[in-house]
Amino acid sequence: MNRSAFLGPILIILGVFMFLKGDNTFNAGTIFEYFWPTLFVIPVGVFFHWLYFFILQQRGVGVLVPGGLLLTTGIICQISMLFDIWHLMWPGFMLAVAVGLFELYWFGGRNKWLLIPINILTVMSLLFFAIFSIGSIFSMVFHNQPIIAIVLIIAGGLMMITRNRKSM
Repeated sequence: MNRSAFLGPILIILGVFMFLKGDNTFNAGTIFEYFWPTLFVIPVGVFFHWLYFFILQQRGVGVLVPGGLLLTTGIICQISMLFDIWHLMWPGFMLAVAVGLFELYWFGGRNKWLLIPINILTVMSLLFFAIFSIGSIFSMVFHNQPIIAIVLIIAGGLMMITRNRKSM
């Protein structure tokens, strides 16, 4: 494997991180604080995938469940750590279980009964992602502003005026 292909993206990520978090001091503690998922969780998930595809010669499909779970959880935790959005990313933990089970389904015997929990967990995760993301965006746009109240008052008033005119 080419060393620059491995180190290049890492240097870009560190540079972007330093640019975005410019007010923080950057030391070894900061690396562990912000990048613990990339250092500890994601490599274990990658290890389980490597174990399945290269060592076990695609015979031990069960190692893909923790592999998919840890890989997805690591990505969710890394995004949450970098952007401090734990309140938005928590449904990703349900999605991580669905990913692990989906890998078992896809590379295993395609047991159709696995699709039931996979679909339930995926739909719940995406639904919670949507609800909390829209709620967060909505609160950021209208934070401490009486715009919503004014819009509701005007809409209610217009509804009453147009109703009264139609009934006359």
